[in-house]
Amino acid sequence: MAQSLEICDVGVANKLGVVRPATEEYAEEAIEALKAGKVIAVPTDTLYGFACDACSLEAVNRIYEIKGRNLTSPLAICVGDVSDIKRFAVTDHLPHGLLDSLLPGPVTVILRRGESSILEKSLNRGLDSVGVRVPDCNFIRAVARGSGSALALTSANLSGQPSSVYIKDFENLWQHCAFVYDGGLLPAGRAGSTIVDLTRVGKYKIVRPGR
Repeated sequence: MAQSLEICDVGVANKLGVVRPATEEYAEEAIEALKAGKVIAVPTDTLYGFACDACSLEAVNRIYEIKGRNLTSPLAICVGDVSDIKRFAVTDHLPHGLLDSLLPGPVTVILRRGESSILEKSLNRGLDSVGVRVPDCNFIRAVARGSGSALALTSANLSGQPSSVYIKDFENLWQHCAFVYDGGLLPAGRAGSTIVDLTRVGKYKIVRPGR
């Protein structure tokens, strides 16, 4: 069952005027911010994340700056629906129904980008694969659909610091976001998604166990 759009607590002090509830009425605002090349913070079905347009080099670089992350560390992408994945990665080697059995959910699948991918070549430069997420969370899926693109997505924290399950966990980074969308306290704990490598025909590899 998809994570409810209702938030657990709307009373967080909005010191910078950037906090919004993660509800459908604010999805269009989030979409416009992404199209303008901004970074937003969003809840997922695992952790809070920073998101931007994966096809905007400037926005992607901004995420690396906010996190203090090494530019050689790849970012995952998020799409609204499983059917969107084939626009960005190679899926025709996978058994029928496999992706639908894993997603939406707390799983990142690693797939080859392929020559037909519409992703910017500058995203994760030098890698021929990409991690793809379809979170079981209505808000971020609505935003991804409305963007018409893929979202670059990474955990909302400084690199090397604990992951965030509540927006107060990364309050020191709010100032770098156009908006912070509050989905309340996420119930999954601090484990991220399970990462599964599906790049090889007939093979899979658990790269990182998650929730």
